[in-house]
Amino acid sequence: MSQFRRRKIGFIFQFYNLIPNLNVEENIMLPLLLDGKKMKDYKQQLNHILEVVGLTKRRKHTPRELSGGQQQRVAIAQALIRQPEILFADEPTGNPDSKTGDDTMKLLQKINKMNHQTIIMVTHSKEAAQYTDCTIIVKDRQIINIIK
Repeated sequence: MSQFRRRKIGFIFQFYNLIPNLNVEENIMLPLLLDGKKMKDYKQQLNHILEVVGLTKRRKHTPRELSGGQQQRVAIAQALIRQPEILFADEPTGNPDSKTGDDTMKLLQKINKMNHQTIIMVTHSKEAAQYTDCTIIVKDRQIINIIK
């Protein structure tokens, strides 16, 4: 199951889960290293993802040198590096301010369109839900509405 999750599913966590002593590149590449892959085989893909998330100039910075929004973009890039079939996003706008939250949602929307990437997001934010193609409203563990 661990291999399946590492290879087929990308996770974007609410609290980023970045390693403080690793720089942006190393944090993004960590899932590949854990899977026994070599960083050099993914350099072109890394460069592309850094460009998409707008962190090309911050690639050698550690998380403590980044804003919350930049850390969130590192977490998104980390989830994308393996080109997973599905991305799960846990409250991707839960921590940042409203502008950063909007920027995060626009980035996820761009990734969805650009990569035809399936993104399943859990959120309490009505603003974040407005960026989706389909919203499933759950209350007390039951689906109460589906909005397309």
